[in-house]
Amino acid sequence: MKKIIIGNWKLNLDHLEAIQLLQKINYSLPDNIEDKIEIILSPSFTSIRSIQTVISSDKLKIKLSSQNVSQFASGAYTGEVSATQLKKLEIDYGIVGHSERRTLFNEIDLVINDKVNRLIENDIVPVFCFGERIEERKSGSYFNFIENQINEGLKGLRKDKVNKLVVAYEPIWAIGTGEVASLENIVEVLDFVKNIISKKPFFNEDNIKFIYGGSVSPDNAQEILNSKIIDGVLVGGASLDATKFVDIIKAVEL
Repeated sequence: MKKIIIGNWKLNLDHLEAIQLLQKINYSLPDNIEDKIEIILSPSFTSIRSIQTVISSDKLKIKLSSQNVSQFASGAYTGEVSATQLKKLEIDYGIVGHSERRTLFNEIDLVINDKVNRLIENDIVPVFCFGERIEERKSGSYFNFIENQINEGLKGLRKDKVNKLVVAYEPIWAIGTGEVASLENIVEVLDFVKNIISKKPFFNEDNIKFIYGGSVSPDNAQEILNSKIIDGVLVGGASLDATKFVDIIKAVEL
């Protein structure tokens, strides 16, 4: 199974800067690396069309992801962007449940579940994020916290509808802090989550990937990416630097 590496550019770069970064990344990639590793970029909404145009016109094998999606299909929802609109921009993946959406915008599991379903309805692969706060980690209650996120966020999914799914463990205490969960921590949680999801009606081992996100950098990428249980990484700040992002990609032992 291919490893996947997602670069989440968050609220950074205008569309011209985004094109420049895409080109720098593409020029720095080893030949045909995209045939062995799924490389996904997640620009802000205002840059998606520009990035998609370059990918299409230059026939790049890099995939596109949105950073968010509306829980609504259409209607009088000012400022929202629907999964249907994203599909027209040839979006392949969509991030939902990111810790910054949960903590800064108070997104609850019910809303996240709606977003997951909107993406699936439009044949966009959800990148479902979950993870505990420092309080749950210190108190030892993080398994219960995570299990609830999984059960509520992925509620009601059916096997005949879920073609692909990415499940991303991103402990909130490690997002943008420079703190990184140990490999032991990551494997422990992903093993736990795999066990939960294996009992779900939508489970298909070949179509679900389990990845890690949380201050991923060239310094820790090799250990994380070459673990058999971890299928890839969700990269934040380091993905804004072409050299660092490509170094993370090169860390995969092919």
